[in-house]
Amino acid sequence: MTENEPAIRVRGLRKTYGALAAVDGIDLDVHRGETFALLGPNGAGKSTTIEILEGYRTRTSGEVAVLGVDPARGDLDWKARLGIVLQSTAEAAQMTVREQLAHFAHFYPDPRSVDEVIEAVGLTAKAKTRIGKLSGGQRRRVDVALGIIGRPELVFLDEPTTGFDPEARREFWQLIERLKREGTTILLTTHYLDEAARLGDRAGVILGGRLVALGAIDELGGPQARVPIVRWRGRDGLVREQRTGRPAELVASIVAETGGEPAELEVIRPSLEDVYLELVGAAAAADGEASGPPAASATEASAPSGATEASAPSDATEASDIEGVRA
Repeated sequence: MTENEPAIRVRGLRKTYGALAAVDGIDLDVHRGETFALLGPNGAGKSTTIEILEGYRTRTSGEVAVLGVDPARGDLDWKARLGIVLQSTAEAAQMTVREQLAHFAHFYPDPRSVDEVIEAVGLTAKAKTRIGKLSGGQRRRVDVALGIIGRPELVFLDEPTTGFDPEARREFWQLIERLKREGTTILLTTHYLDEAARLGDRAGVILGGRLVALGAIDELGGPQARVPIVRWRGRDGLVREQRTGRPAELVASIVAETGGEPAELEVIRPSLEDVYLELVGAAAAADGEASGPPAASATEASAPSGATEASAPSDATEASDIEGVRA
């Protein structure tokens, strides 16, 4: 793998189940040392894509290279360069936190210090506690610790802060920012859009198995999606809103027109969450127009060209499909 080669390179990735395309022609590069957030609703194809990149699921077609290796042919040396935090794992409930991490550390050529990792995920006080006695959020921290103990070049974080309280999430963000400073490449999936905005350098949005938006966090959705919105209640009691690149001028004109402070005046600068929800809403509306009346046949609804969040395999389906491979 050369210095200029992306950590992840995907061209024309497809995964089909009969007539259904769960992943339908994705092209994507993740650069070395960046944190890339892959976003999308449940069933959109995120988990399928990630599992193909991790080598857990076979693709139907397309080209994939992760750290310069086809995941379908990745050997143990390649796997040792990856850190993977799955949505759920099965830790050894009878082992203590330190015992579990020490056990996993032996699998890697240059692991991090066990105590350093335990401290980094906020489990120092629980180091001697059996994993089966931990809370759900604490077990999630063990998952993260296991994912970084091997000092990986590339870390897959699949919904990593599920079950974390607000303080634990902030501590986790600091850990990820530390990994970034060390040059670790990170691929993050999360339903917390503030988390993606805080940690991500770039993001992509998957809907219906296709990558519908890709770019820097503060540019996702294009310039129009980032235009501020001025919202206020008029004298007639109706709420009005208008997009404008000059919100101060618009507010001044509204004040001049109404002769005073407008009621419920807001100037909203769209966040990543706003842009994401607009993309999802637009895709859902477009799919509704394309699908026609509700009486459409099951065959039509399941056609690959119309695959949507509803028609793609659910996360539960994806998880069960791969369970035998992981075991």
